Amino acid sequence: MFAVDADINQHLAVALGLSEAEAVTLPLLGEHVAEIKNHLRGDNRRIASAEAMIKTTPPGRGSRLLSLDDGDELLQRLTRSVVGLRLAVTGGFAEGDLGVACYHSKVAAVELMLNHLADGPGEYVVVDMVAGAEAFASGMFTRFDRTFVVCEPTVRSVGVYHQYVEHAADYEVPISVIGNKVDEPGDVTFLREHVGEALLGWCGRSAYVKAMERGRVAPIEDVEPANLAVVDAARALVDREGQDWERLTRHAHLFHLRNANAWGNDRVGVDLAEQIDPDFVMGCGVSAVSGF
Repeated sequence: MFAVDADINQHLAVALGLSEAEAVTLPLLGEHVAEIKNHLRGDNRRIASAEAMIKTTPPGRGSRLLSLDDGDELLQRLTRSVVGLRLAVTGGFAEGDLGVACYHSKVAAVELMLNHLADGPGEYVVVDMVAGAEAFASGMFTRFDRTFVVCEPTVRSVGVYHQYVEHAADYEVPISVIGNKVDEPGDVTFLREHVGEALLGWCGRSAYVKAMERGRVAPIEDVEPANLAVVDAARALVDREGQDWERLTRHAHLFHLRNANAWGNDRVGVDLAEQIDPDFVMGCGVSAVSGF
């Protein structure tokens, strides 16, 4: 399993049990964008150089694809093993970023990696993202087999969900809701009234999660059975639906063209539409390492 903390508030490492001192030693994807580009470019003849790649550059024949097995060189360098999974973090704002850079420059590495990730059945990638409209500042919201929106039983929280659904409506993005901090039956009723059939399940307040966030690590089996069942239901749903590689490839091309026309062509100085390989479709087991 591969987990990525791509939220502007970088708390996932500590929530998984690392100390603050350990968390700050993790490689920051936002500081390795050039290395990631150079690796993923491979021998793709449509890409003149790593400098010609932007965050949406899609894979094609000759590109290097990422796999979740232990032999993947890039993931070995840029992730760490934590409680049985591989963890990557984008990094938060540094002092030099304030007033200069937007957070989306940090997640460019994640978007590139997801575009080149050939995961298969029984392999799971979980990305903790910013909530609400901020998630739509890039095309990364289309990179997932399913999006799980965590909603508390409040008007404000379900409002964020409806905003997300509205923005994603034209992009075939499968969305489910997981209720959080559910204390009583009335909370479930409220969520059902406001999100309907999108409600997959709900979690109560978790003593396990609270302990983890305070640095007390325990086996995952110690999660409250009712809360763990919601995670199992989410995984089962993803397993049943499988992966729509044609959709993922189509949206990768769409958002690459949008970014190319909006700013990429001017910044790089070439027509980035030429980077799209029309005969290449991502998929589990696909190899892109031979050129053409």
